[in-house]
Amino acid sequence: MIFSLWTDYGATNSKPVFDSFASGVRATGGSVVYNEFDGDVGVIWSILWNGRMANNKTIWEHYRSQNKPVIVLEVGGIERGTTWKVGINGINKEADFGPKGNGPERANLLNLKLEPWRSNGRDIIICGQHDKSHQWRDMPTMPMWVLATVETIRNYTARPIIFRPHPRCRLPISELKEFKNVTYELPQQIPNTYDNFNFDFRNAWAVVNWSSNPATQAVIGGIPVFVGPESLAWDVGNESLAKINEPAMPNRQQWLNDLAYTEWTTEEISQGLP
Repeated sequence: MIFSLWTDYGATNSKPVFDSFASGVRATGGSVVYNEFDGDVGVIWSILWNGRMANNKTIWEHYRSQNKPVIVLEVGGIERGTTWKVGINGINKEADFGPKGNGPERANLLNLKLEPWRSNGRDIIICGQHDKSHQWRDMPTMPMWVLATVETIRNYTARPIIFRPHPRCRLPISELKEFKNVTYELPQQIPNTYDNFNFDFRNAWAVVNWSSNPATQAVIGGIPVFVGPESLAWDVGNESLAKINEPAMPNRQQWLNDLAYTEWTTEEISQGLP
């Protein structure tokens, strides 16, 4: 089987991951070509059709229109900069990451530990996403979604609301000033990291996020989440904001076990493990 790695349109931190993936393909008997449309499998970086990755949209559509699989490599959320998502035909819950019902071995290997569900907390944190991502297709504009979310929350609670935009999609939403006790807060980059940001959920009562990494981090940290069906936290999250005052807090161990199999280190990728 021929894997075409589209390294020309990877993020600046993608080279070690692509290199490891190429090694893993060869280790398992496959062949590697670069930036060619005639492979059996396309391998791209992210489904964010923006900046360096904008041309990946054409590649994605080319392979999917022929019913050929696309493997998407992406920054991970378990240990950012160390573990990387490797999914088939998407990212997050839209992707195929392999079998479910896994044991705890890999979660233990990654030292993943669940904090108890939080029964206190103050703030409701809305975490935005990049509006040029394939994840956001068929959604309203980000400002429209945020404002509608705030309006809905206000039907049920007067708790403080914090909106944090995606670090690379910092859309100002002036209309937020019309709401009482709603704050716009830029995410803070962790010093000496490439793109790691502090989620800072210390005072959170709940997190609202459509389908990106903050929701999974919140669930691990014991914070109830309200998410969309494409979120990796969907199985342990809440759908309706009507439950904002009494969110569901289900058992998370099986979810964590399976989450551990969505991300891999470059060493593991080079061995062809994912």
